[in-house]
Amino acid sequence: MKPIVQISLDLTTIEEAIETAEMAIRAGVDWLEAGTPLILAEGLHGVRALRERFPETPIVADLKTMDGGYLEAEMMAGAGATHVVVMAQAHEETIKCVVQAGRDCGVGVMGDNLGYQTMVDGAKRLEDLGCDYIVHHIGYDERRGIAARGERMPSPLDDLRAVVDAVKVPVQAVGGLTIEQAIRCPEYGAPLVVLGAPLTIDADAFKTASGDLESSLRLICEKVHAYGEN
Repeated sequence: MKPIVQISLDLTTIEEAIETAEMAIRAGVDWLEAGTPLILAEGLHGVRALRERFPETPIVADLKTMDGGYLEAEMMAGAGATHVVVMAQAHEETIKCVVQAGRDCGVGVMGDNLGYQTMVDGAKRLEDLGCDYIVHHIGYDERRGIAARGERMPSPLDDLRAVVDAVKVPVQAVGGLTIEQAIRCPEYGAPLVVLGAPLTIDADAFKTASGDLESSLRLICEKVHAYGEN
C-alpha cells in the first residue's frame, strides 16, 4: 500500500482534538486517530465529533480492546470509526470477536502487539487470527520506566524489520520515535506512519505541542508520501 500518515489525537477534549485534526488535515495527514486519552475523557462522543467534522476521513478508534470484543468494535463502528484496535494480549476469542465485528460492520481491524512477550510472535498471532493491520508498539510507561533507570530506551525500530518480514499485512510502528525515524518507517516496509506523542502531542501534558506544528506536519507528510512515488 502507499504510505499513509496518521495523527494520534492523544488529547483529552473534543475541542482540542477537532482543532488539531483540522490543522493536520490541512497539512496533508491521511488518517485521524481518536487516541486512548480522548476516548477515556470523552467516550465515543469524541469519535462521533470527528466523524461529523470529517465525514470522508478514515478514523482509527484506539480503545485497545481486551474483552467484550464484538460489542466494543460494533460501538466504535457505529460512532463512525473506520478502524478499531485489539490487543495481542487479549484472549484468542476476543480477537476473533473483534475480527468478526470488523467484517460485519465494514471496519478494519488493527492488532497491537504492545506488551507481548515476543513482539514478532505477537504480530504473527494477530495476523493468524484475522487482523488486517499490525501495530508494532513500545508502550509509553515501558519507555519512561526503562529510561528512568538509566537503561537504553527500547524503540519500535529494534524489531520492525523482523515484524514486517513475519507478516503479510501492513505494519505501523508506534512508541517514542523521533520525527526522522517516523519518516523512515516506509524504508523498513511499514507504510503506516503514525505521528503522536512526543512528535505532535506534548507527551507529559497530553496537549498539542507548541511551535509551528502545521508547517512541520506538512513537511513530514510530503516526505512520507514521496516514498509512494519512487
